[in-house]
Amino acid sequence: MYAFEYQRPTSRDAAKAAASGADTHYLAGGQSLIQAMRLRLSQAERLVDLGAIADLKGIKADPGSVTIGAMATHASVASNADVKRLIPALAELAGGIGDPMVRNMGTIGGSIANADPAACYPAAVVGLNATIHTDRRKIAADDFFTGLYETALQAGELITAVSFPVAQRAAYMKYRQPASRFALVGVFVAQTAGGVRVAVTGAKSHVFRAKLIEDALAKTFTADSAKAVKMPMTDINSDLHGTAEYRAAMTSVMASRAVAAALAR
Repeated sequence: MYAFEYQRPTSRDAAKAAASGADTHYLAGGQSLIQAMRLRLSQAERLVDLGAIADLKGIKADPGSVTIGAMATHASVASNADVKRLIPALAELAGGIGDPMVRNMGTIGGSIANADPAACYPAAVVGLNATIHTDRRKIAADDFFTGLYETALQAGELITAVSFPVAQRAAYMKYRQPASRFALVGVFVAQTAGGVRVAVTGAKSHVFRAKLIEDALAKTFTADSAKAVKMPMTDINSDLHGTAEYRAAMTSVMASRAVAAALAR
């Protein structure tokens, strides 16, 4: 690990001030960043730890939406009564991330800022058409994830919260890599006020919407409709865990299971 300066501010303003004037990374749960730094795959002159900023941790239910602070842990999202009542699919997704240590340390803001191509939260963000709030602006879900470990965030921009609209029906299913528990293929399906949305993680360089499955489900919202879609292999990942053909086929299978789960609620 390269040497770095460490700061732990107690307010958003102090965090922004600490992040100016240096090559800085914000530190959320540290489940990805610290490991990357230990392996010298990432480096920064300064780490600004957000763990002491209390107003980044809250979860609030509003009419028609749930807003989750960027520093809310996966465990707190999974156990929150409002999330479980209004968006149970989101609570279940959070409860299936990693292991207990990861769920108690990892945060929603850190997860989406890291933009791991196989992470679960990006599927919920895109599937539910969430809005990412930062200290500078609001970013629509469809505009946030831009590439492999890349987002629309600008240098020094701080995620403060994520707002999720309440869906009519929603569910998430993932076929997990048994060692890492990341998704080989994960699919979040939601019936929303704006139509059906299907977000896929683990299959490409970043989360994406499966428009073919969305179109099929818009006509008939059934598990069979999703399963019948033959997904193209364009840009689909292929590695020792699964070929592009396998991941493409599993996308339709996971989507069909998500639809079945959503209909069973």
